[in-house]
Amino acid sequence: MIEPKITPELIKEHGINESEWQLILDTLKRQPTFTELGIISVMWSEHASYKNSIKLIKTLPRDGDAMLAKAGDENAGVVDIGDGLAVSFKIESHNHPSAVEPYHGAATGVGGILRDIFTMGARPIAVLDSLRFGNPKDSNVKFLMHGVVDGIADYGNCFGVPNVGGEVYFEDSYTGNPLVNAMAVGILKHENLAKSGAEGVGNYVMYVGAKTGRDGIHGATFASVELTEESEEKRTAVQVGDPFMEKLLLEATLETIEAGVIVAIQDMGAAGLTCSSSEMAGKTGVGIELDVNLVPKRETGMTPYEVMLSESQERMLMIVKPHNVERVQAIYEKWDLHAEIIGKVTDDGFLRVKEGDLVKAELPAKMLVLGGDAPQYVRETKKPDYIDQVQLADLTQFPEPSNYNQALLQLVSSYNIASKRSIYNQYDQMVQINTMVEPGSDAGVVRVKDTNKALALATDCNGRHCWLNPYEGAKGAVAESARNVVCSGAKPVAITNCLNFGNPYKPEVYWTFDQAIKGIGDACRAFETPVTGGNVSFYNENPTGAIYPTPTIGMLGVIQDNTKIMDQYFKDDGDVIILLGDSADNIGGSEYLKEVHGKILGNAPYVDLVKEKRLYEIVLRLIDEGLIKSAHDCSDGGLAVAVAESCFLPNNTLKGAILDLDFDYRPDAELFGEAHSRIVISTVAENIPAIIDICDDFTCTVIGEVTGDSFKINDIIDLPIEELFTQWYNKIK
Repeated sequence: MIEPKITPELIKEHGINESEWQLILDTLKRQPTFTELGIISVMWSEHASYKNSIKLIKTLPRDGDAMLAKAGDENAGVVDIGDGLAVSFKIESHNHPSAVEPYHGAATGVGGILRDIFTMGARPIAVLDSLRFGNPKDSNVKFLMHGVVDGIADYGNCFGVPNVGGEVYFEDSYTGNPLVNAMAVGILKHENLAKSGAEGVGNYVMYVGAKTGRDGIHGATFASVELTEESEEKRTAVQVGDPFMEKLLLEATLETIEAGVIVAIQDMGAAGLTCSSSEMAGKTGVGIELDVNLVPKRETGMTPYEVMLSESQERMLMIVKPHNVERVQAIYEKWDLHAEIIGKVTDDGFLRVKEGDLVKAELPAKMLVLGGDAPQYVRETKKPDYIDQVQLADLTQFPEPSNYNQALLQLVSSYNIASKRSIYNQYDQMVQINTMVEPGSDAGVVRVKDTNKALALATDCNGRHCWLNPYEGAKGAVAESARNVVCSGAKPVAITNCLNFGNPYKPEVYWTFDQAIKGIGDACRAFETPVTGGNVSFYNENPTGAIYPTPTIGMLGVIQDNTKIMDQYFKDDGDVIILLGDSADNIGGSEYLKEVHGKILGNAPYVDLVKEKRLYEIVLRLIDEGLIKSAHDCSDGGLAVAVAESCFLPNNTLKGAILDLDFDYRPDAELFGEAHSRIVISTVAENIPAIIDICDDFTCTVIGEVTGDSFKINDIIDLPIEELFTQWYNKIK
């Protein structure tokens, strides 16, 4: 093949701007080849280089006593949980692929995050998914939603990993640009922690897994531009996954790691062979030489450019000492897979790509890797004009509901609050038989085999709150995710984040990103939950505008005694209902204001980080001492919705509740306001004195009783619990 001539048009097509082109020329002291241009293009894309976010991300807290692998060091973060065991977990986005090919986009998102986990030497034990769509009444939105859910279900169910939690939101801003954020969690022994940095000059570079095809070429670049009307034409940038192949790859990979026969291993994810090889070399300062003729291919006539940029799924790159090659090949062949030598480790620090004897690319690995010599920017910021307008809006102009019964029914049947069982029931939650709390409660809980421990897992972010106030909204996302694992009996330990924003070159967008990073950092420092990794997804825009700023938080909590796991559901008639925390004093940014009054106004709820952490300590002590029967945080829909959700048991058994509240503010604010630092608990009456004693000066108020078959609040709400449940349960199909 005669390679195309490098022209200004070709450079622009590869997403390289003028200053970056000059940097390439200055670094190489020559013009790059076509293959080199492709390699640099994907490695300097936003998706691979984080060039517009890395400087701000580095301000997040990444250290902690339990950290075994820090953010950015490896494929996924690793946290020590004691007894020689560790947890590897990470969340990543697959937004753009899911927008144009929802089934395969979502499926390969799950596959990619699972590979990040078992590449660390960890066996995946759970996945979660945080999904956001436009209005489901829109036929295209419904098509996207069903495709995404089917893709997640089919891949995870076939692979054999339980889906234990997540969230689904519907807002107009996500129309045309859905968010598909997948989180995976795995367990490993300390001695099996695998590294990705290449070492040992003369060691072999081995390729394992599926053969390389043309699918996914420029997938990283595709994820680094805005969606347009022409994006539909880029379906070839979306990979196609094979969960059965991935399962074989999992078993073979873990066996080689446990056998100690590999030096390093890296998943071929975004940017495929290019990213894996350059990062393995760049992390340790060595070089890697590859021969594309040796790469297993499933299509004929593939060029070096195509081989290096393909993002075909279910592939790994390994560094192996010569005397271990046959052992590695034997393990993979046992699992019906092949391990092929495609190159070697060198001492010159270059990524060298050959086609037989012809050198097609020769680039310093350091210029390609995250944190190396790739460009890094801090973009211009400008506070959006709308911020002050919405925050200073007079919310007293909105009257109380004339019918509180109707307001509550309208709220529980809203798309963001209504039951998501029709979605998560498509996922296998019990495969591996370690799931102890299934989706529907505050957090999914998974047993750690052969120990008394369990892990509580949650994903959270209220994009509407982040649009109103990105700093407080991001703080709130961390706080809510922590509250959710605390309500399950777990101590929050660490987070992973998936930062979904619009175009970073727009100052208003970059301002929201900057504010969200500050909010996450402040909350994580207060809660001592370091950031273990994740990803940034910019350019989440469609022809009608940007999405809400959506910094999704994946929280890991550890339960030391799995006999003390808690859920959100009321247990017995006669139990007392208690609110820990203060009353809500406004309706700003609430689902109630949106659904009942049709407005998105006000400020995001403020998070008092000291009060929030104190609440965690109290609830964990109450659970540890066996003083409560349920715990459920107040979030979307406020106090009334939190109590109602506690009445809806997983097996469709219903409990009634009668509340008697002293209203310090407007009843609609106290019932439906979404203030933080509030948890609803239930207990037997004789435990009240002990609970009050533990709470000390923290607000603790008896608000009602579990009883009967009605849902009553003072004299303003009185509904059959069956009617409330029906409205909540039957909305989403």
